[in-house]
Amino acid sequence: MGLKSDKWIKEKAIKEKMIEPFVDHLESHGVISYGLSSYGYDMRIANEFKVFTGSIGKETAIVDPKKFDKDLLQDYVGDFVIIPPNSYVLGKSVEYFRIPKNVHCIVLGKSTYARSGIIVNITPLESGWNGFVTIEISNATPLPVKVYANEGIAQVLFFEGDEPCEVSYEDRHGKYQNQEGIILPKVDKNG
Repeated sequence: MGLKSDKWIKEKAIKEKMIEPFVDHLESHGVISYGLSSYGYDMRIANEFKVFTGSIGKETAIVDPKKFDKDLLQDYVGDFVIIPPNSYVLGKSVEYFRIPKNVHCIVLGKSTYARSGIIVNITPLESGWNGFVTIEISNATPLPVKVYANEGIAQVLFFEGDEPCEVSYEDRHGKYQNQEGIILPKVDKNG
């Protein structure tokens, strides 16, 4: 079955509301591109961010994904965000995704940002998962970098399996199912 084309993505987005809002073409004039591409969908980042403040006032702080200190992040809303040197921000997609049970997605950073020293974490969107994508964006440079809200941030690739999985993310009540905002790391207490 393999990697899905623009025709397939468009059909699923329109008929099954797989992507909302859905842009049925690649918008690229004067912006970092977003929308439907040949074999993927370039999602946008919303104007809400959580900026990592690092050790400001926390000289002995440790970043622990099992006990994440939300005070290490500062909320920010704007048309762009400046990421401090060697730091990161969290954001969320403009688009809401509903991934079919027989589909698995991979989210990859856009090359325009990569060429500027900005790294978008590669992340899966599992079968049966629904929600806004929480996006981690790292600044690998020793200088501040700018990321633009409501423009492209990453491309989603859709892979259809030859049959539906037995247990989807939705079936197992995944901890990030139906996420609405920027969701911090959490550990499932059920294992």
